[in-house]
Amino acid sequence: MTYLVTGAAGFIGFHTCRTLLGRGETVVGIDIVNDYYDPALKEARLAMLQEHAGFTFHRVDIADREAMTEVADRHPDVTHIINLAAQAGVRYSLVNPFAYTRSNIEGHLVMLELARRLPRCEHLVYASSSSVYGSNTKLPFSVEDRVDSPISLYAATKKSGELMAHCYSHLFGIPTTGLRFFTVYGPWGRPDMSAFLFVKAILAGEPIHVFNGGDMRRDFTFIDDIVKGVVAVVDGPPNGLDVPYRLYNIGNHRSESLMRFIGLIEQALGRKAEIIFEPMQPGDVKETFADIEAIRRDFGFEPSTTIDEGVPRFVAWYREHYRQ
Repeated sequence: MTYLVTGAAGFIGFHTCRTLLGRGETVVGIDIVNDYYDPALKEARLAMLQEHAGFTFHRVDIADREAMTEVADRHPDVTHIINLAAQAGVRYSLVNPFAYTRSNIEGHLVMLELARRLPRCEHLVYASSSSVYGSNTKLPFSVEDRVDSPISLYAATKKSGELMAHCYSHLFGIPTTGLRFFTVYGPWGRPDMSAFLFVKAILAGEPIHVFNGGDMRRDFTFIDDIVKGVVAVVDGPPNGLDVPYRLYNIGNHRSESLMRFIGLIEQALGRKAEIIFEPMQPGDVKETFADIEAIRRDFGFEPSTTIDEGVPRFVAWYREHYRQ
């Protein structure tokens, strides 16, 4: 099998590639390696992947149709696509909206067209987000819930990606599966996310900014659990359906207090945080909580890493990687 993974230098993409390579698969990695966050971290991830003989890398923007067509022509043996490349982050979508339409809509469309073009492609799996649930108050969030009232452009682009995938599954019979990720954290994580920001600031003796007065809850999901789910799903395309299209939540199925999460970081670091409480930010939500019954039923997905275990593992990686 040959797996084409976009966002290969990103957090989830890197771990997914490493897992596939570890079981002997051939992996074609795609990433533009932009400067949304520190490119050095992305290059360090890539360096680890490039130690594997089964890994080929192309530094390409997935929204560049000509470049991606050339990649497809060079790798006609691709059997699975995992589209994890995206412009992430709710708050940044308020500042640079066109980055989101280019990557999350145009880029996603290019990948759907690539799935049509590649003669052996069996399944396209792509990253959606828990952000599509917007300000839903029914908990836990279910894939059966209506998600037609996004409260950020980021969420709107992710919902658009789901609609586009359904269209291609309906029109062309392309098996597609969308995964709504819930607050992923862990070693090699993204520097714009809370775990990374908090650890960095506390070690530097700087205050951390906590929104909604700290009254927030998140379904924090450790990276190892996420990757187990991604790999299981990509190997099980939705065949036999009238429209070969599915959506799943992929989370920890635990809604944890943000203040407890911070407390675990303080404990792992052996330092107290100086906290500046801020009001709720535009586009943000108070609580997320994943109903994972569908992915549990279809793939036996059972996340096993609690924040009590996962937070110290992330802190240990951070201190080792940054020599702190």
